[in-house]
Amino acid sequence: MSVIRLLVLGAVRQHGRAHGYQVRNDLEYWGAHEWSHAKPGSIYHALKQLAKQGLLLAHETAPSPAGGPPRTEYEITDAGTEEYFALLRRALTAYDQKPDVLAAALGCMVDLGRAEVLELLQERLRAIEAWRTAVTEYYTPEGGPGQLGHIGEIMHLWVDSADTGAHWTRGLIERVRGGAYTFAGEGEPFVGVLPEGGENPYGTPEPHPGDRH
Repeated sequence: MSVIRLLVLGAVRQHGRAHGYQVRNDLEYWGAHEWSHAKPGSIYHALKQLAKQGLLLAHETAPSPAGGPPRTEYEITDAGTEEYFALLRRALTAYDQKPDVLAAALGCMVDLGRAEVLELLQERLRAIEAWRTAVTEYYTPEGGPGQLGHIGEIMHLWVDSADTGAHWTRGLIERVRGGAYTFAGEGEPFVGVLPEGGENPYGTPEPHPGDRH
């Protein structure tokens, strides 16, 4: 699945209406440029593509008082909202995704209700456990990787990753079940976006007005 689609739709949705630099600034604030392919070019390209697909609505704004060109601001559509939640639910449950997919899902999970997040995480845990069982039909961790020659290290990596993933998922389930974080419908959630003009300690300076998207 596309991490960029999930992240960009989520960032625009949190703002209500946002231009490209705001989205880029937010994703850099989340550190997404370090753990995913959410680079500036990819973000601006995704905004345009999502607008072409009807998932975002593009608004041309008036030129700034400083004389810069008009910006394009984006707003999520009903179809975009549906796509966003479908991507988010898939990212929370799939055990065989790259780490950036899960990281993106964690950054957006509070847009869902607490009960649904718990159900999705339990589904993720069941999938990890089933996958581990399938792997260990051919490889016994207790025997060590040497039982299959150096190829056993691949199996050892898979099983160790499954055990680590399951342990982490159980911990998150317990934290969420214990009341951690504010989910949809519970009150004012943590706002992971920067206000207009807000300083981003992890980002890059805003481009010259002539370079704005």
